[in-house]
Amino acid sequence: MEVVIVPDATAGGEIIAEAVAGLLRRKPDALLGVATGSTPLPIYTALTAKVSGGEVDASRARVCQLDEYVGLPAGHPESYRSVVLRQVVEPLGLPGTSFFGPDGTAEDVQAACEEYDRALAAAGGVDLQILGIGTDGHIGFNEPCSSLRSRTRIKTLTEQTRVDNARFFDDDIDQVPHHVITQGIGTILEARHVVLLATGEGKAEAVAQTVEGPLAALVPASALQLHPHATVVVDEAAASKLKLGDYFRATYAAKPEWQGL
Repeated sequence: MEVVIVPDATAGGEIIAEAVAGLLRRKPDALLGVATGSTPLPIYTALTAKVSGGEVDASRARVCQLDEYVGLPAGHPESYRSVVLRQVVEPLGLPGTSFFGPDGTAEDVQAACEEYDRALAAAGGVDLQILGIGTDGHIGFNEPCSSLRSRTRIKTLTEQTRVDNARFFDDDIDQVPHHVITQGIGTILEARHVVLLATGEGKAEAVAQTVEGPLAALVPASALQLHPHATVVVDEAAASKLKLGDYFRATYAAKPEWQGL
């Protein structure tokens, strides 16, 4: 696991956007796994600027969702399909046919989960998966004590996660769904490159446990320790509880530029 400490969220977004741009230059039809929430917005902003400025052509890129609320209609502004269309697909000028995700409105939710795993495999697998991290260490909606081999499935959100997400629902927790479809940890680990962005002091403990703590289902993100190409990008605040922070800074500073993330 590589840890990259940056000054702020904007710098983190720029580094990850450049990694995505580099991937698209090598593989124009790459499949990008995208996370939602406020944390990855600097990535999408920086990537959109690169596309608009002619630095990279994203016209053949494909995009897939990490998760989706169960029960929200597809057109609901806070369904993750709507969010990804608004924040990623439309700004990058991608056709709607380039984007797919799990069906949170399906009558048979379990069948929809299994179908999504098959769709990811049929698409050739995720080339680069963007992740955020919850204050309790969850990735996707794999809450603490999720199986480290789990596949795409339905999950019940913890009270803390619903509290954290209420800001997207007029600060009304009663509007936040109780269930989601999420890629499982095993599904996430099949991506060829996993990049996690964490910003703010509120994520510092989760980051420390993910990077330096034991591999444990109690901290789902710690499963990234098993991945052959996992990158954790954190701002100074989110890095504040890392014991090896100076080591991570030194190793990244000495890294050859050609190697990228």
